[in-house]
Amino acid sequence: MSRPPARKPGKPGASGSQGKSSRGRPAPSAKPGRPAPSSKQGRSARGPMPGAPSREHRSAKPSGASPGAKGLGGRQVEGRQAVRELLMAERRKVHEIWVSAELEGDAGVADIVEIAAARRVPLRHVARAKLEHEARSEAPQGVLAHAAELPEADLGALMRGTAKTKPFLVAVDGVTDPGNLGAIIRNCDAAGVTGLLLPRHRAVHITPTVAKASAGAIEYVPMVLIPGLPATLKQLSDHKIWTVGLDDDADRDIYEIADLATEAVCLVLGAEGTGIARLTRERCDTVVSIPMLGRVSSLNVAAAAAVSLFEVTRARRRPS
Repeated sequence: MSRPPARKPGKPGASGSQGKSSRGRPAPSAKPGRPAPSSKQGRSARGPMPGAPSREHRSAKPSGASPGAKGLGGRQVEGRQAVRELLMAERRKVHEIWVSAELEGDAGVADIVEIAAARRVPLRHVARAKLEHEARSEAPQGVLAHAAELPEADLGALMRGTAKTKPFLVAVDGVTDPGNLGAIIRNCDAAGVTGLLLPRHRAVHITPTVAKASAGAIEYVPMVLIPGLPATLKQLSDHKIWTVGLDDDADRDIYEIADLATEAVCLVLGAEGTGIARLTRERCDTVVSIPMLGRVSSLNVAAAAAVSLFEVTRARRRPS
């Protein structure tokens, strides 16, 4: 399917009866089978604001990466599944693994001990109190690893895709809760997402809680830090990648984008509570919502991501 020329920035609400979007670009609906961008402003599908700060938020000791950090983070990994996948992926150097002394000989960590030995990764049995003092997540499960920082993917390569796979990207607009980001990354891995775009500023990166909540998926989902989401969406447009914002006030729903989903596409998720920002929303080619049939008006951003990602995956798996 051909793509209209790259859009030019315009003023919100400038669309009229000429079949143009508010950015001066032909609306996708001008061609059969293309969903049209929503002109309605609103908030992304989301859940309530996070509750009390997590342990890693309260801690003064830096670990992994926090908002404003230079890299992706991921230098400290906690939890049995996350550490197990860290070892299995062999994507980055693992400096050392700590296992609580009370778990020595325990069947629940036997495979971690075995894999660490096979990979020649130093493993120490340490006092439970020492491990929990070092931990930055709420429940490290008696296992903690120190590793090299996660490598960033190349944005250009993500936008090009491969000869067999068109880009299937996800961009998060200011998600700050590490549990939510970890769940989103786990969903991305399960749904076959080819790249995750994270804002460099005012967003959580890969902390121990993110790594644990992802169940080790941080080792497999290519991720890149971007300086600003609106500018990056313009880059995606220039590379003929459709951008789909998720917004609970949109006029169209996620089940209406099957034809678009089979193209190179990027799903844009909003932050907890505030949703996608106004400028980000304006840069999206189309904006869709998840139908809410009950009394609750929206979903948590991680749950909304799961629903939306697998709808795109379903469309992409459909026989030609």
